[in-house]
Amino acid sequence: MSTQIEIINLEDLVPANHIYRKFTKLIDLDKIANKHLTAIVGNSNYQGYGINILFKALLLQHLEDISDRELARFLQENTAAKWFCSFTLSDKTPTYSLFSKVRAKIGTHLLSKIFNDVKDSLKSKGYMNEVFTFIDASHLVAKANLWQERDKAIAKKLEKLNNLTLTKVAYDKQAKFGAKGRNKFWYGFKKHVSVDMQSGLINKVALTPANTTDANGLKHVVPSTGTIYADKGYCDKQTHIDAKRKNCILRAILKNNMKNKDKGRDHFITKMRSPYERVFSQTNHRTRYKGIAKNQFALFMESLAFNLKRMVILDKEYGF
Repeated sequence: MSTQIEIINLEDLVPANHIYRKFTKLIDLDKIANKHLTAIVGNSNYQGYGINILFKALLLQHLEDISDRELARFLQENTAAKWFCSFTLSDKTPTYSLFSKVRAKIGTHLLSKIFNDVKDSLKSKGYMNEVFTFIDASHLVAKANLWQERDKAIAKKLEKLNNLTLTKVAYDKQAKFGAKGRNKFWYGFKKHVSVDMQSGLINKVALTPANTTDANGLKHVVPSTGTIYADKGYCDKQTHIDAKRKNCILRAILKNNMKNKDKGRDHFITKMRSPYERVFSQTNHRTRYKGIAKNQFALFMESLAFNLKRMVILDKEYGF
């Protein structure tokens, strides 16, 4: 019996309208990543793989919202994933244990540069203009319960488990207790996000301990220019100073007991803000890792993934 050999091209296995193709059409991730990542690994090869390939694999993880083990299997089995990351059909894909090493190798600082370069590319293409910006903060839960920490606190004869005593018993010593109003409490972090109101794209992201107030987090995500719309968590004097330093005007909802409260004005601000709150409803509210640096890395990746998906929608609706 004769054996028939068929040559298959990976390029032909990925449909022309696949969303991964749309990502690569809209923005040159390889060029942006190569600009920053080749310097950290010499000839751009790391652990037998191109550093750009591994970077795109980590981005793919957040595009699909999967774990390290799931990502390793996804790369093995999915032809579109191989194509997106620049693997061939016959290439051996990474094991899950490599991904944590890649995150540490790239680091949050370099990833922030990549995120900013992508943002600059979006601006140059007309997707973003920073004329009007929506800013808000939301919770990130580090652990579902604190029974182990409570038991350790009892063993150490600590009177209370709070942000002063937490570091003595906590699993993640950088996580803190946070509160929103009188009824919502969590242990973990807070993410601060600014959203361009022209496009709904994420402009800046920052991670802080959960006990950081929204107002104190504003300075980390103030845009380069324009008007900022925010809720009553940002209505104090310092936030206006932080905004003015960046040549921005802050329009925050005032608290009910404030002297210059104007319900009509605040209702207008609420209507301006409401369409962009979907950014927070569509993102994860659980931490993936331990510590601020690793979770800030995840937040940058999550925001990159969100912006890529949003770009596809904008391109379809408005033809940017």
